[in-house]
Amino acid sequence: MKVIYDQVSVNISKKITRTYSTSFSLGIYFLSARIREDIYAIYGYVRLADEIVDSFCGFDRATLLDKFKRDTHEAIASGISCNPVIHAFQQVVRKYKIDHYLIDTFLDSMYMDLEKVEYTVEKYRQYILGSAEIVGLMCLQVFTEGDVQRYEALKPYAMKLGAAFQKVNFLRDVRDDYYTLGRTYFPDLQMEAFSPEAKIRIEEEIEKDFEAALEGIKQLPDTCKGGVYLAYFYYRSLFKKIRKLSPQRILHERVRINNGKKFVLLLNSFFNVKMNWV
Repeated sequence: MKVIYDQVSVNISKKITRTYSTSFSLGIYFLSARIREDIYAIYGYVRLADEIVDSFCGFDRATLLDKFKRDTHEAIASGISCNPVIHAFQQVVRKYKIDHYLIDTFLDSMYMDLEKVEYTVEKYRQYILGSAEIVGLMCLQVFTEGDVQRYEALKPYAMKLGAAFQKVNFLRDVRDDYYTLGRTYFPDLQMEAFSPEAKIRIEEEIEKDFEAALEGIKQLPDTCKGGVYLAYFYYRSLFKKIRKLSPQRILHERVRINNGKKFVLLLNSFFNVKMNWV
């Protein structure tokens, strides 16, 4: 029966989420049960696309991504896919009428990762739009559950939150991106001369994104506010840890928050929400 396949597909996306990101998994757990699986489906989809361009070395990644994109649109049109991750995603797209522009803009950013790009300010903004801000908008369509007025009001904040998350990821992963994948996302930044001043400029940009995003989180429906705030709280804590380190430190080690600390952050963020401090 198709209902079994539907559930298996969602379970696979859930497994992908829990395997790749304990922080987002915790955040999703604190969403309302009625939207939780839809967010798993979105995360599973964007994670798989990211894996194609980042991890499938030795294979024709461009052809694989072309097929992934083609299969996505065919699945949305038909309502079915033999790829469980795409199948779970297309159900969410059809359920919430997610604009195809969002999907294509996300995939465009994945194509940018297939080749070495010299990131100007314009290309940097283009990449963050597709890889992060757009994903925030997909999730926001789920969070607002068809309330167009609320969605439009919260769009700028959702984009800022996605941008903040992505830029923190860039700083956290700068070593692997540069030495393993040959990428430098920050515009006009020479990694061999990554100075404290350059790091501070990036951090000031991220801080502004976080400040704007928090205003939007406060306006989210109760069905999702706790989960989104937990993800925000985690990334803000990771960012604070990164800010304390020199450029050379983050070029030679990947900053992490251990599971014990994550549990404390979970309790603190849960308490803040329950006390209506958010």
